[in-house]
Amino acid sequence: MAIVKVLEVIAGSDKSFDDATQKALEEAAKSVNNIRSIYIKEMNANVENNKIVSYGVNAKISYEADGNE
Repeated sequence: MAIVKVLEVIAGSDKSFDDATQKALEEAAKSVNNIRSIYIKEMNANVENNKIVSYGVNAKISYEADGNE
């Protein structure tokens, strides 16, 4: 039976929500292996002068524990 753990990551981007999501995944991959899925819990955007200037996501990343954790 596999054990799945969840890591919560907050990431941002000046480009898009997709880019912020990719950055969250890349950051998580630096510290864990066997990533299985990513769930976006929250999305937000900062606005200045009626234009979006940055995008942010709060992501939950699921990974299979390898027994050494």
